[in-house]
Amino acid sequence: MTKPRLSFWQIWNMSFGFLGIQFGWGLQMANMSSIYEELGANADKIPLLWLAAPITGLIVQPIIGHMSDRTWCRLGRRRPYFLTGTIFATLALIAMPHSTALWMAACLLWVLDASVNISMEPFRAFVADKLPDEQRTAGFAVQSLFIGLGAVVASALPFILTNVFGIKADDTSASGIPLAVRVSFYIGAAVYFIAVLYTIVTTKEYPPDDLEAFEREKKESAGIGNAAKEIFHSLVNMPHTMRRLALVQFFTWIGLFCMWIYFAVAVAHNDFHGEPGTPAFTKGTEWGGVCFSIYNAVTFIFSFVLIAVSRKLRAKTIHTLCLVAGGIGLCLVPLISDKYLLFLPMVGVGIAWASIVSMPYAMLSGCLPQEKMGFYMGVFNFFIVIPQIITALFLGAVVSHVFNDNRMAAVVVGGVCLLIASGLTQLVRDGRRKTEDGKGFQRKDAETAK
Repeated sequence: MTKPRLSFWQIWNMSFGFLGIQFGWGLQMANMSSIYEELGANADKIPLLWLAAPITGLIVQPIIGHMSDRTWCRLGRRRPYFLTGTIFATLALIAMPHSTALWMAACLLWVLDASVNISMEPFRAFVADKLPDEQRTAGFAVQSLFIGLGAVVASALPFILTNVFGIKADDTSASGIPLAVRVSFYIGAAVYFIAVLYTIVTTKEYPPDDLEAFEREKKESAGIGNAAKEIFHSLVNMPHTMRRLALVQFFTWIGLFCMWIYFAVAVAHNDFHGEPGTPAFTKGTEWGGVCFSIYNAVTFIFSFVLIAVSRKLRAKTIHTLCLVAGGIGLCLVPLISDKYLLFLPMVGVGIAWASIVSMPYAMLSGCLPQEKMGFYMGVFNFFIVIPQIITALFLGAVVSHVFNDNRMAAVVVGGVCLLIASGLTQLVRDGRRKTEDGKGFQRKDAETAK
């Protein structure tokens, strides 16, 4: 099927749901470590409590990708999964700030992350489904725009509610979770649901080229045994571009996980000299959320730059430069004592994040067979969640025994990992090359992956 070029507003509509997904994700990233500490977690236990995120992604995304590749109903192929994940994520966001114990918060994080993954994975394949090759980089860049916009508001929301709307920092629940955080999660639930529903209502999906053949093939390959055999075959025949991107993603996501886990609490301890349960600690974690908001604001702004430069530069060149900016930014954080100057390294992190959520997928989508797009996008998540699992298992011990509970040292480790990832990006072979007439692309790896 020859796919028509879509207008900017059509790409906008199909990507709008990412605003809600990232709003929920941004609240989680900025607040879960402080919620855990308020509920009594020690510094070395926090990474283990974050295991929910990568493990659910490892399990859920390939399964959802495989299922969505074989789904066609009145709602379409990917949209049924958008809706299902959104309903459960909304409920988890409402319940999260009512946690009264560590086990309760950890269990709700499992539910939230599983739901977010059910919503998020089909969105990646959605771009490849809807857009011709030459528009995919721009399509993923628009997703990056909404990721930045959603996260910038979500990260700063507790600070805004406290300092603009007058919610007191010491107004906490019996478990110690501030009222501003609780209200932020309620708002996040509403934004998540409305944004994804907007995409579902405004964007239609293309049916399979041959619906009868699609249904026949689905019946022939039904069953757990056939599914397992097909998944194994696809993994063995993974495209070369995907294999090389795996190393880039490995170091990238170790770096990001180090920052997400420890940055906000590092600011609270090192810059605000607060301890869990004190107003100083609450203010410090709120400021960490503001810093996250700054890097997400940069992501939003820089996404417009990505849309423009994607027409001029190769995706891997863009990605290399952006990762360098993020790595340098995180390495500079411990050298800064003024809380406002912490915004400077966040600029580099925002530039890196804009690329991380778009350029690897642009490089990947060109080498994948269309009929397995959802599955491979889900498998690609392995290279995101496995490094997070490794980090969650071992980073706490490193922080405790090597860094003497210095949370800021973990942030620097994250910066070094981003710099390593930038170098590895240069080893990636672009999954697409121009045809002889220069107007389209041929996929070099797709036939291998079939």
